[in-house]
Amino acid sequence: MSQPVTTPPFAVGSVQSRDGTPISYRHVGEGPGLVVLHGTMSSAENHVELAMALADAYTVYIPDRRGRGESGPFPAAYGVQTEVEDLDAVLEATGATDVLGVSSGAIIGLEAAAGGSRIRRLAAFEPPLFDNPETPRALLTRFDAEMARGRLAVALVVAMKGAKMGPPIFNLVPDGLLASMTTLAMRQEDRRPRNGYVPMRSLAPLLHYDLQLVAEANTAEAGFARIDQRVLLLGGSKSPGYLRAALDRLQGMLPNAERVELAGLDHSATWNTDLRGNPGSVADALRRFFVKAG
Repeated sequence: MSQPVTTPPFAVGSVQSRDGTPISYRHVGEGPGLVVLHGTMSSAENHVELAMALADAYTVYIPDRRGRGESGPFPAAYGVQTEVEDLDAVLEATGATDVLGVSSGAIIGLEAAAGGSRIRRLAAFEPPLFDNPETPRALLTRFDAEMARGRLAVALVVAMKGAKMGPPIFNLVPDGLLASMTTLAMRQEDRRPRNGYVPMRSLAPLLHYDLQLVAEANTAEAGFARIDQRVLLLGGSKSPGYLRAALDRLQGMLPNAERVELAGLDHSATWNTDLRGNPGSVADALRRFFVKAG
């Protein structure tokens, strides 16, 4: 696991989840607490620039979900409730009541809000809810099969294509060539690690848990109608169509939701700029929502 960045201005904290597992987090800024919960193939490090962009108005907490940084391992009986309990522990320890959930982190935020969490206001960035709930289950099965064969790069290609997370040109590239390119990229990371970022080789096995989380949430999406908190549904205009469709469904389902589309941005919008993100635009949208929501 990569080690969290602890240089100023970030401070480091940790809390025990309900099952005793440590969940680490970094925090920066002053003001009301805001938890930024990352998604798959990422860690707290991916959102340090977004945290800094909000630090003048909020105390921003960026946890590392399980398997990353100093946070503990996944349990044998893992499920979405595991992630909800981890988030609840961070909220309780920090006193924060506002949350930005990114991708699978948005699913966790929605599940927590629906289950009576202390969340008061939730910004949900592109939760991966599919039109067909069987799609993520089939994707998980294919991913696990490739991992069991030891074909890490192929498993990553399966997940990337299945979730439509690569650029459109990826659909025109043969899977074998994409797997070779992914293997090369991992070898380059092995030789020249990116400071602070968890490498692909370490993140890839964790995809199993995110895909399991997504599959579980997709069969229970109707339960989000119980959410009566203020919710910002946030997405990019260049993101895959099924993510925009998911936000459409949620907008029609949630009684206190508003929708913002970020022009010209895609699923990487919340990440640091060196990862093709645009944290400044995301921070602007969050400021407008949290001030308006009151």
